[in-house]
Amino acid sequence: MSAQSPSPVSPAAFSETAAIRCERAAAELRAGRPVVIADGPRRVATTALDSSSPAGFEAFAEAAAQQHYLHLTAPRAQTLGIAGEQGIRIPLAGHAFTTLPALAYLRDAVAPEGNPIAGNDMDAACVEVARLGLLLPAMVSVELGTGSTPFDGCLQLSFNDLRDGAQQAGQDYELVTRSPVPLRDVGMSEFAVFRGGVAQRDQVAVIVGNPDLKGTVPVRVHSSCLTGDLFGSLKCDCGDQLRRGLHTLKELGGGILLYLDQEGRGTGIAAKMRAYGYQHEGLDTIDADALLGFGADGRRYGSAVAMLRALGVERIQLLTNNPTKVQRLRNAGIEVVGCVPVTGEITAENEQYLRTKAARAGHHLDVDALIMAAQ
Repeated sequence: MSAQSPSPVSPAAFSETAAIRCERAAAELRAGRPVVIADGPRRVATTALDSSSPAGFEAFAEAAAQQHYLHLTAPRAQTLGIAGEQGIRIPLAGHAFTTLPALAYLRDAVAPEGNPIAGNDMDAACVEVARLGLLLPAMVSVELGTGSTPFDGCLQLSFNDLRDGAQQAGQDYELVTRSPVPLRDVGMSEFAVFRGGVAQRDQVAVIVGNPDLKGTVPVRVHSSCLTGDLFGSLKCDCGDQLRRGLHTLKELGGGILLYLDQEGRGTGIAAKMRAYGYQHEGLDTIDADALLGFGADGRRYGSAVAMLRALGVERIQLLTNNPTKVQRLRNAGIEVVGCVPVTGEITAENEQYLRTKAARAGHHLDVDALIMAAQ
């Protein structure tokens, strides 16, 4: 029997989308390979210090004809005593690879000599690709001219790709499967798994009981915390909030817990562990993240909005202490009609962490009252 010829299919069926190009660019950076960011005639070649090797850095420096620079974000620059809305550039001619971590993310760094060079929107675009790859936002880059360069074989990503990819990432979540799962002290629940966004990560909606999805639905939006949720870390209250959130949903007659894959306020597990090290040395969680170049909270809630809409939910009662989370969901078109606080056990190890969330991140937490109530 002879093989049949395949049916004609339009090449567009397998064409790249902006989200796919963003995903591939992030993968290139994670693998230690440069990416070219383009905005019309403007082009920058960039690689992430977090995934670079000494040999890779030397090759980049040679290809850049020693015109390369280190871009630091505004939070990291501020830790060096330098203000810059879009961060700063540090020329790297003559710098060895071993000198860069001290400038980029280590504690007690010394500000470089001379007047700082301001970063720009091209640098911000490079940082955004690193964020997609869950890498530290310390970028080794070089501006490219209009002619041919040694970087011409690198993957190229445009400003439009970054903009459109982010929009697509919040719209293309699809339900993969759903199944009943009995939970201890909660009862029979249903896990609905959605897939989408850049990197096509799986996100989970846990439906507790039988909530009226057309009414006001109690919802807990919970970002993953490997150390707290799974291992019971005493440095945070995440595990307590996860379990108490599920119990509260049951007490309210049913609801939905959205478990989002965005560890460390969106920074990833490796960066979170680096921040934990700084916290162990006495820094609070926000200052620790700033040393690494991150802002106070880099989480995004496009996946949460996509899952709620896929489930037919438009109006929610949010289980949270975080007013910023409320506002971000409202900005995305979800009607939040009220909040229910969810607190965890206060320990000697997490007390300062909770005080920081209240004092510096605006969370509705009265730590002293919670301590008194527990006594």
